[in-house]
Amino acid sequence: MRYLVKATNNPPLAMPPLALTLDLDDTLWPVWPAIERAETQLHAWLQRHAPATARRFDIAGLRALRDEVARTHPQWSHDLSAIRLESLRRALRQAGDDEGLAQPAFDAFLSWRHRVEIYADVVPALQRLAARFPLVALTNGNADLQTIGLSHWFRSVVSARSFGVGKPHAAIFMEACRRAGAPAHRVLHVGDDLALDVAAALAAGLQAAWVARPDIHAEAEGAPEGTHHVVRDLGELADRLGA
Repeated sequence: MRYLVKATNNPPLAMPPLALTLDLDDTLWPVWPAIERAETQLHAWLQRHAPATARRFDIAGLRALRDEVARTHPQWSHDLSAIRLESLRRALRQAGDDEGLAQPAFDAFLSWRHRVEIYADVVPALQRLAARFPLVALTNGNADLQTIGLSHWFRSVVSARSFGVGKPHAAIFMEACRRAGAPAHRVLHVGDDLALDVAAALAAGLQAAWVARPDIHAEAEGAPEGTHHVVRDLGELADRLGA
């Protein structure tokens, strides 16, 4: 199966990118296994330190409360940490436990959230790509590349939480291009999400590559018109770019 899709609205492939921006969750590692482990460990932490909260809210209940906070506080849509922290405060308050435990509970969650299993292709591909292009991480999540151990491949990290808005807003893509030191039309954004990564990057004037990993995307179909590459992993992308 061939994954190259001819670009129409964006610059042709004859204009190679000068820099790359990369999504993190589900591009460099599968995110949901890490989240599920972190939620399990969070509940175990609550059983030890806030047993009334653990009794009132099981893992599904804590997740539902987090979703409720996200719905009722759209101003925090760019800050997943704020949403999780507020949901823990609510859970503790409703159960009659000390709300001051929210921060250490969140810290326990975040520690486990960073125990990700990096895809096997990622480190070799990052080594190749970073030797040729400035790399900037661009994420709506709250993963920390330094904690995970990949920060040395990246010139900078632009997170929705620190920037104030997330993908698909064009402004966060423009900030990533600025930090990469290249104009938008010479930056290739690489990510797994067709809407937040591929379509949004193209709309912002960047080139785009869709990483359609088999464990997430059974069929690599449906990329927006103008997508420059559709690949199964970062190694294939490095091959495409001659890195």
